[in-house]
Amino acid sequence: MTGSSDARTAELGERLAAVRRRLDAAVEAAHRPAGFCQLLVVTKFFPADDVRRLLQLGERAFGESREPEAGRKVAEVLGDWESPEPGDVPVFDMIGSVQSKKARSVARWARAVHSVDRPKVVDALDRAAVAALDEGERADPLGILLQVSLDGDPQRGGVVEEDLPALAERVVEADSLRLRGLMVIAPLDGEPGHWMAEAARIHEAFRGRFDAAELSAGMSGDMEEAVAAGSTCVRVGTAIMGDRPLISQ
Repeated sequence: MTGSSDARTAELGERLAAVRRRLDAAVEAAHRPAGFCQLLVVTKFFPADDVRRLLQLGERAFGESREPEAGRKVAEVLGDWESPEPGDVPVFDMIGSVQSKKARSVARWARAVHSVDRPKVVDALDRAAVAALDEGERADPLGILLQVSLDGDPQRGGVVEEDLPALAERVVEADSLRLRGLMVIAPLDGEPGHWMAEAARIHEAFRGRFDAAELSAGMSGDMEEAVAAGSTCVRVGTAIMGDRPLISQ
């Protein structure tokens, strides 16, 4: 287990504290209750030792985006995780695009998938979650957030607004999935505040039809705008982890 006094732990601690201050200030400015917005630390490309350091610093929720890297990392971290508190178990969400052929492995470790945007992926994840539940590899249905395209660009991924209800219904009808809400990534063109306001509009209409109140929105550069728009989860990587390592795990 990584020691708590090494330079990398100190660096992560400083970066994490700064992001926590930003998030708390954004929540207060948006007149939301404390704890309204969860911090998901994005640890993709970084080694298991960094996740262990973050655990020492009190974090318990992480985002990964590549399989099989994520599955190996999760297994390594959970394999030696010990806590005196019952139920104090780290959780990992899949925030990257999921290939149907990798749905089975993702369903073994993910608490939720934030990036679902196609019926084919819904069906693959449902089959995978059924198998994982049957085999005791997970205890609860797999959480699903639908990725919404804010600009209609298929290269960025996401379902367009008019197709959102049909995809949501497919998740609701699945055997082992639970619809939790929406996910957005603000396009690079335009102001973050504009895109987050658009996300808030879509999310409000979505909540009026489906019992799925979560909104995963906001990253290192647009966290404040996302919280103002009602984000319940910000996915922060660079501001905490630093630049991507030259050689990834």
